[in-house]
Amino acid sequence: MARSRHRATRRLWLWRWRANPLRRRSDVVEGRLLLAVCGLAVAVGAFVGAATAHDVERNLNERRAERQPVSAVLTEDAPATVSATAGTGGKVWAEVRWTAADGSPRTGSARVEPGTDGGATVRVWLDRHGNVVPAPLDRDDAALQGVALGTATAVGTAVTVSCLGWVVHRRAERRRMAAWDTEWARIGPQWGQRTS
Repeated sequence: MARSRHRATRRLWLWRWRANPLRRRSDVVEGRLLLAVCGLAVAVGAFVGAATAHDVERNLNERRAERQPVSAVLTEDAPATVSATAGTGGKVWAEVRWTAADGSPRTGSARVEPGTDGGATVRVWLDRHGNVVPAPLDRDDAALQGVALGTATAVGTAVTVSCLGWVVHRRAERRRMAAWDTEWARIGPQWGQRTS
């Protein structure tokens, strides 16, 4: 019983490809369109997702290579508590002083641990122009962010392609229904006639 039910289910799924006197050309086209849309959604989604993951990871690695850590000295005591304006990460802003590559003293604001005493040595990150910038992501975090954004992009692309396929399917469905209405208008009145 289960085997015959499995065959019946399989026949339902493959009805567009079976020889059938009721199968129309539009049914075959719709079946092929469905296969093409599924294949295209998977292929394009995977390609775009992989490209996005690679680009994100490469960009973050380039940023990390451009930033250099230097030792700096706090010129004041850091606030003991994180304020609402300090942002995320559990760090606070404080004034720091460091020596630039050319030997000149520089000062600026950097994020440090709350409650750090003035005169303490902290590590800050500088960009190629010598400005204080946030610490870069390490390789593992960059890879994780690349995978996350790549996956999101792959899913979004696959959904977009599927939606476009659905729009084409709906237009084909409307065209098929209009053809059926035309055919019924031609054949329908003949059903009411008597033959002797």
